[in-house]
Order: sequence, then C-alpha cells, then structure tokens
Amino acid sequence: MKTISVVSPCFNEEDNVENCYRVVKDLFEKDLAGYRVEHIFVDNASTDATVDILKRIARKNSNVKIIVNSRNFGIFRSSFNALKYASGDATLVMLPVDLQDPPEHIPHFVHLWEQGYEVVAGARANREEPFAMRTARKIFYRIVSALSDFEMLPDVGEFQLIDRKVLNAVLAHNDHYPYIRGIIASCGFRRIVVPYVWKARKSGSPKHNHLMRVDQALNGIFAFTRAPMRFCTFAGIAISAMCILFSIVSVILYFVEIAFVPRGTTTIVVALFFLSGVQLIFIGMLGEYVTSIHYQVKNGPLVVERERVNIDDAAGDQLSRRDEPQNSRAAAS
Repeated sequence: MKTISVVSPCFNEEDNVENCYRVVKDLFEKDLAGYRVEHIFVDNASTDATVDILKRIARKNSNVKIIVNSRNFGIFRSSFNALKYASGDATLVMLPVDLQDPPEHIPHFVHLWEQGYEVVAGARANREEPFAMRTARKIFYRIVSALSDFEMLPDVGEFQLIDRKVLNAVLAHNDHYPYIRGIIASCGFRRIVVPYVWKARKSGSPKHNHLMRVDQALNGIFAFTRAPMRFCTFAGIAISAMCILFSIVSVILYFVEIAFVPRGTTTIVVALFFLSGVQLIFIGMLGEYVTSIHYQVKNGPLVVERERVNIDDAAGDQLSRRDEPQNSRAAAS
C-alpha cells in the first residue's frame, strides 16, 4: 500500500486543527481507500489549545505525527523542516489547517501523480479575498515569475503533490529561509498545473500580517533571481550616462549663452537628493543579499524542536545529525 504524506503547519489554530484532520481522514477512507495517509502537523509554539488537541488525536491515530517548535520560526522554515520527516511515496507539501487550499483536490492530485506526473502543482486561479489583496498577489507572482532564472508559474504556491524523488531533491537544498515553491520549481521534473479557487477562511483569524507578507515576498525575489543586482548595474550605467550627457549639454549651452540653462543651488540640491536616494535603494538591495549570505554562513539550525509525537526518535536524531554544521562535526571527531 502506497503512503501519501500531508504536511499541515499551524499556529494558534485550535478552531481548525481537528476539522483539518477529519477532512483529510475522510478523504482517504472514501476516495483514496487504497492509500495510507501520514498526516504531519507542525506547530509553531501555539499559545492556545492547538497542541493539546493534536496530542489527543495522535494518541488515537499513530499515522498522525506532530512536531512542536520551541518558538514561531515562520511557516516556510517549519514546513520545510517537517518535510524531512515525510516518509510517503508522494508528499503534499503544504495543507494549512484553515483549508483555504481545498483538500478535495487531493484525490485528483494523486490520480495525476499515478499517471506519471512527478509534480502536481495547484494554481490559485481565483481567490476569495478583497480585490486589493488579490491584485497585489497577482502582481507579485508575475514579477517573481518574470525575474526568476527558471520557470516559476504564477499563482502556484506550496499546495503541491510531489513524488519521493522530487522531495529528496528539495531536501538537498540547505537554505536558511527556504522559499519552498521556488525550490520545487528549480528542481524541474515532469509537472502539471491544476487551477483551483483559494477559499476564504471560515473560522479563526489569519496569522500573517502585511509585514510578514512583505518579508516573504522579498525572500522570494532575492532568493531565486539576480535581477535586483542586475537592475542596479544597468540603472547605474544609465544614470551615469545621463549625468555626463547633461554636463556636456550644459557646457555647450553655457558658451552659446542660452538663457534657460539650469544653474544655481536648486539644481545642485535636486540632483544631490536624487542620486542619494538612488544610492540608498541600491545599498538596500545589496544589504538584502549580504544579510541572506550572513544567515546562511552562520549555518544554524533551521528550527529548534521542543518535542515530537509519533515520530521515531532514532530517525529524528539522524536528521538532527545530518543538519549539524560541518565544522561542529569535524571538531567532535
């Protein structure tokens, strides 16, 4: 019997975790009766009853696994860490417990996977959310898709079913802030896209504020494209060329005594502030890359786990040793 792993990140979702578990369980009992489901919940240090509810479920069903983080490490880091414990023949990369990504598509995903597709990617063709947010997301997805060094399809998130070989390729990436959808796209493999409607949340409140969304957006842009630094280079060349051209024209006009030649403090101040602003923008872009390199070089743990439930301790310890910094292992030996 083949196993399908499902990863569900959660944080303060006591109103949703049990419903998510039951919906997935019912799907596999009815539409996917020939498969075993391994449901991995990763909790980002919830302060409500989320973990207690999950532990109660796990006591009754050993196919439910729980990872509890020591603090909130964010949805991407915690989900990527949870993928390391997935043992299925195929893995649903992320099914948030609010079920805005509709789980009823899972049987269709599995059917396409059985047909030979190694990546079955869900694409949010429509979203049940305010127009402004929906438009902002579409613009962002298309910017990342246009700037990336490989094909990243717009509207494709982490609601994807990937084959075991794809998961192994994804886990080979050692990234301090994994942009999971980008990593999957960079791996290639045979892919099919399934459009769906991203549903509105039925209960509870969203755990992502606008600053967190901006942080994730910047990570997506700077992690998989050289476009920002290339933009700085070309913009610097263009501005320098315009300044030289302006200087030459100003000198020529001065000698022919044209009255409208720009002179004086105003011109200098405007030019100074303009160039200073451009330099600060470019330095900020460079700083994003330097910061990313800094965190990567530190090579600390992706997340720190407080406890695991229904997960083999030997397997967990093996994963921990594999993720240790190379210099630490060398010193120990």
